[in-house]
Amino acid sequence: MPAYMIVTAKIADRDAFISGYGVAAGALVNKFGGRYVLRGPGAELLEGDFGDGASMVISKWPNKEAAKVFWDSPEYGEAKKLREGIADVQVLLIEAPSLAEPVK
Repeated sequence: MPAYMIVTAKIADRDAFISGYGVAAGALVNKFGGRYVLRGPGAELLEGDFGDGASMVISKWPNKEAAKVFWDSPEYGEAKKLREGIADVQVLLIEAPSLAEPVK
């Protein structure tokens, strides 16, 4: 079953984030078999206490195991260092049917 990684990021320095972490992470998502479904800034918080104005990223993976191989890889560990001090993130991973399939 496909898996989706959902990232909410409050970014202090958007240019540094995109040119450093964004470039590195994007290349690794592709390398490890993921693909982006959504990338965009300016989320509106409707409930809760994290995410108002944040950027949202959703990537789709063949399965949860593939996403975790990416997440736990030494290469991604190095890429994560590029966002230190410039972004606070929340990351979720969930298995679900393809977004194109109706939910029953």
